[in-house]
Amino acid sequence: MPNVPSYPQLPPISLSRQLSGLSNPAFHIEDDPTSARSSASSRLSVHPAVNVEDVDSGGGGHRRHIRQILTPQDPNLKTLTVPRVSKASRQSKVADKEKNLHSQSEDDDEEETETAVRAWPSQSSILSGDDGLKERPASSASQASYVVNERLQELVKMFKERTERAKEKLIDPDDSDDDSPTACPEEEAQPASPEREMEEQQPQSRLCCKVTPPRWIRALLQYRFPSSIDPFTNLVYVLWLFFVTLAWNWNVWLIPMRWAFPYQTPSNIYLWLLADYLCDLIYILDIMVFQPRLQFVRSGDIVFDKKDMRKNYMKTFRFKMDVISLVPLELFYFKTGINPLLRFPRLLKVMSFFEFNDRLEAILTKAYVYRVIRTTSYLLYCLHCNACLFYWISAYEGLGSTKWVYDGKGNSYIRCYYFAVKTLITIGGLPEPTTLFEIIFQLINYFVGVFAFSIMIGQMRDVVGAATSGQTYYRACMDNTVKYMASYRIPKDVQNRVKTWYNYTWQSQGMLDEQELLVQLPDKMRLDIAVDVNYDIVSKVSLFQGCDRQMIFDMLKSLRSVVYLPGDYVCKKGEVGREMYIIKAGEVQVVGGPDGKTVFVTLKSGSVFGEISLLAVGGGNRRTANVVAHGFANLFILDKKDLNEILVHYPESQKLLRKKASQTRRIYSRHPTRPSSPSLAGERDRDIGDVGRGAL
Repeated sequence: MPNVPSYPQLPPISLSRQLSGLSNPAFHIEDDPTSARSSASSRLSVHPAVNVEDVDSGGGGHRRHIRQILTPQDPNLKTLTVPRVSKASRQSKVADKEKNLHSQSEDDDEEETETAVRAWPSQSSILSGDDGLKERPASSASQASYVVNERLQELVKMFKERTERAKEKLIDPDDSDDDSPTACPEEEAQPASPEREMEEQQPQSRLCCKVTPPRWIRALLQYRFPSSIDPFTNLVYVLWLFFVTLAWNWNVWLIPMRWAFPYQTPSNIYLWLLADYLCDLIYILDIMVFQPRLQFVRSGDIVFDKKDMRKNYMKTFRFKMDVISLVPLELFYFKTGINPLLRFPRLLKVMSFFEFNDRLEAILTKAYVYRVIRTTSYLLYCLHCNACLFYWISAYEGLGSTKWVYDGKGNSYIRCYYFAVKTLITIGGLPEPTTLFEIIFQLINYFVGVFAFSIMIGQMRDVVGAATSGQTYYRACMDNTVKYMASYRIPKDVQNRVKTWYNYTWQSQGMLDEQELLVQLPDKMRLDIAVDVNYDIVSKVSLFQGCDRQMIFDMLKSLRSVVYLPGDYVCKKGEVGREMYIIKAGEVQVVGGPDGKTVFVTLKSGSVFGEISLLAVGGGNRRTANVVAHGFANLFILDKKDLNEILVHYPESQKLLRKKASQTRRIYSRHPTRPSSPSLAGERDRDIGDVGRGAL
């Protein structure tokens, strides 16, 4: 056979006699050639005996006798003998096989090589699928060759089908109709049993009842913890700081309350301890997992190495404070009992609270709201601590012992908190302290209240002032302009239009001049912002189609946004043109005619006009038509000086722009005004649209 290797130096292997260690009598070979002439209806057993002999050891000139498929005398003993084939015959078969398998891929060739030599359970399984094999040649060798060729062709066909199925799965992975390829030819020949059909249907029924988890659960399961964390942009780190801040606030607010008020009792002590140790676990995870993974900057480079990040954290003052905050003073519980004051070191993790404030303000669009809430919480915490001290003093002197102390009636925390509010805000109406200790405590309360509330009010003013700084600037500009117009006795209609411009500009943009915000940024950042905001509009302008992309980027940095009111003249015919306009939002109309009110064309968002005067084609730079704003119009303005500085570096784009402007000018020279004929007017409008939709 073609795939049976030859070994010239080895003697023939004969299995005619039973070898040591081989106890299966089915592996047997007959040396008598006469025994091979049995009937063609004999069948092979499941464990055939194989005789492999060297076909090339005798040299090229000696022709060896070809073994035939032998049928043993014993009906229970079935033997398969692999016939020896001459070298020339084997080479011809190899060539035929390579020709048949020429169209297969490399993967199919490897798999075919592995499965080229197979033993079938019986001869009947080979002959049962093909009716043409009933009449075979009389020679046993030719019968074996015919059967082998048929099986090889079947293998090739199966490999082709499997390749096609694999391609279909790659194209449409959701297709569930494609079954997996069979492992061997016998599985295809065997009929499907009822048990096998039930096994195949059972996974399908399970798949039909499969419940898909929600998206957030799948995202949580697929999340992999990063090896390094960017503390400025990673939202997961901000979320973790939120949990650390919650644990810190638990200790800050409840440690003094549990120390002063009798809310910690033997019946609920285990719940308090469970919450305390859960907060300690959050502290430990922050020290062991998150903080050693924070990126830092060293000599201008961002460091990602785990070892360097861990060493950098251990050198900081924050690491020392975090370690001290976890000092296990709770060991003194065994001697003093469960005293909440022993957890006072947990308050030293205050740096995580301040970091959370900074990170949260950086990602909020209205950070001033959070600043107001945080400032209010500072005031409430001062009152909370004063209420705890007042109850402790009342319990020390005895509840209800004097008129000044808490009498023990009602909700203890609410009544003490009410006393703290009246004391720190200095409302008055408090009972007079009677003892020296009460007088000293009340004096301290008054002084603390004055300083605390003055600081809180000043900080609240700064927060509110920063939140409304833009609106304050807008109001100041508008007031100064109105005052100026009133001093020069400007007509009322002009004053009203100026006020309308201020109001619409502020409502639409939230600012009066966008350039003031970007002037402090580097040039690269200004370009990135300009591209994100304005590139989609400018790239759609037909005038700039085909221009250099970098030229458009440079032009975006020079654009200015201006708002025009309804009826405002953007430009007038005959005036010297120094700007080019791109419509960002709204509409403008090209008007003219004898009365100056005939609308020639209406330009919408993305249209450009004014480039003829700006590019000064043929030496002329005067406007060729009137353009009026139809409603509120927001336009981009590009100055002639800025455009000339840009086009110096892009000569090809300059030639293209001048060519398009020249085409527009020829159209207007051919049709200076809109013709009365509808056909000519339509032709003029189509020509204008081809070169820029109303370029003037």
